[in-house]
Amino acid sequence: MKYRRSERITAQGVYLVSLGCPKNLVDSEVIAGLLVTNGIPLNFDKKSAAYYLINTCAFLPGARQECCHAIEEGIRWKNKAPEVRKLIVAGCLIQQDKERKIIRNYPEVDAWSGVDGVGDIINTFENAANGYITGNAELPCYLYDEKTPRLQLTLPHTAYLKIADGCNNCCSYCSIPLIRGRLRSRSIESVLQEARNLIAAGVKELILIAQDVTAYGADRSDGATLAGLLHELDKLEGEFFLRLLYTHPAHYTEEFFAEYKVNKHLLPYLDIPLQHINDRILSKMGRKVNRARIEEVLHNIRTARPESIIRTTFITGLPGEGDAEFAELEEFIQAQKFSRLGVFSYSPEPGTPAAGFPDRPDLATAEARAEKLMQIQQTISLELNQQLLGKTVTVICDQADGRNGIGRTLGDAPEIDNTVYFTGNRRLQPGEICQVCITEVKTFDLYGKVC
Repeated sequence: MKYRRSERITAQGVYLVSLGCPKNLVDSEVIAGLLVTNGIPLNFDKKSAAYYLINTCAFLPGARQECCHAIEEGIRWKNKAPEVRKLIVAGCLIQQDKERKIIRNYPEVDAWSGVDGVGDIINTFENAANGYITGNAELPCYLYDEKTPRLQLTLPHTAYLKIADGCNNCCSYCSIPLIRGRLRSRSIESVLQEARNLIAAGVKELILIAQDVTAYGADRSDGATLAGLLHELDKLEGEFFLRLLYTHPAHYTEEFFAEYKVNKHLLPYLDIPLQHINDRILSKMGRKVNRARIEEVLHNIRTARPESIIRTTFITGLPGEGDAEFAELEEFIQAQKFSRLGVFSYSPEPGTPAAGFPDRPDLATAEARAEKLMQIQQTISLELNQQLLGKTVTVICDQADGRNGIGRTLGDAPEIDNTVYFTGNRRLQPGEICQVCITEVKTFDLYGKVC
């Protein structure tokens, strides 16, 4: 379907705001690709844009509040020229709001598009009229493939590759299955072809993402698995890295560990949100693992590749978490010395089972516990960074200004992990892989010079 264009729309285009996680960013890139291939350009100057499109996130209250602020900013933009400007809101916020409260709260929005509306965004633009809604509100099923136009919005040398969408884990505290629907995995060949395209375009860091990458293929009848996908990706020609984000401890397999050990492109970096360690809390969370299994998985990761960087997250203040359960979590973090760690204080999500569980610690207690864990992690992070003093590390240069560079070690994912500030003896280039001697360290930052 081609967009019924006017000269004004073609000239002024769309100002795009993408909120939330990398998985949502991929949706924004697909939206951008569909717009551009249908003759509707992006406009990075909102003052001259004809359309203002917000792709929203709804995972936590803070994200939903950010979305509301963005919508209100879009309304202010629209009100400066309401006769020619259109405001469209897309993504998870609409999908999460089954009662359509958000739509009633913002009648100024011209069109709404849920998660399933990503592939139908041109139709949304064609029908941009007050209150227009597209996308399946109850059961999202959209999944892009290698044939779908996509405009990369990340740094040119780094790209996210979404291998699946949706989630079947149904953890008691999590609203993702309510927003994103059931697990749906792309075929191995579809992922391979998109990977080839990205590598040919100059991407050096392919980051495989899904709500749970370790569940990849479980919904398919062709035997696809994450290990099998990684094995095929490893055969591709070119100089590139593979990074995995968002694994689940219940879905690690012997097949995966065997592939992890030998895959020459796969970085020794695993993001594995553990959420808690107390068996009773893990059971209430519906995590399908206990402490013994978690410790076995961590042991197997470090045995397969001793240099592994493990990133994890935990939640404090879950219903039923008392002093003893928190103390166990605290002890576990101190003993494991994770390379990267984040902590969230629990927030009840509408529609999830945990929202109705009794004995929830008050917010102040949950936040105090989270802060305590982060203080422990700051000490661990500084200690680990101090071990790098005087050593040479491989760094991906993300930004360069003459001989000054900002980048990451191979053990750091974009925007969420540590940063390296360094200088070179020549002009540096974004995307360049540098060997940097570390001369100074801080809690989350490294400093050095190209060797």
